[in-house]
Amino acid sequence: VQLQASGGGLVQPGGSLRLSCGYSGFTLDYYALGWFRQAPGKEREGVACVSASDGTGTSHYADSVKGRFAISRDNAKNTVYLQMNSLKPEDTASHYCAADYIMPDCTFYPVMYGNWGQGTLVTVSS
Repeated sequence: VQLQASGGGLVQPGGSLRLSCGYSGFTLDYYALGWFRQAPGKEREGVACVSASDGTGTSHYADSVKGRFAISRDNAKNTVYLQMNSLKPEDTASHYCAADYIMPDCTFYPVMYGNWGQGTLVTVSS
């Protein structure tokens, strides 16, 4: 199982970024995939996740990003995206994607995910 996150960068408040998580070695039919972030001095927190298709197949969002972020997937490209709109300075963090066999619903508990990609840094600043 491999995951690779990309797409981070510097953006002004109110701007948008789209993160990508390319994966291999598993299928989203059976694996859940989550996006997490970690700011300096803070614990890693879940941002968004998508449940396995054989599970609920539903997506979930942290309250702090609801209405601003959207998770989507392209099965043909083995990629999951995190579209981030209306970015705020408090969204500044390293962002990670993670996956594991989690049924029936994805979770925001990092310990449930055994497979992680490297982080991609998102900086929201004027």
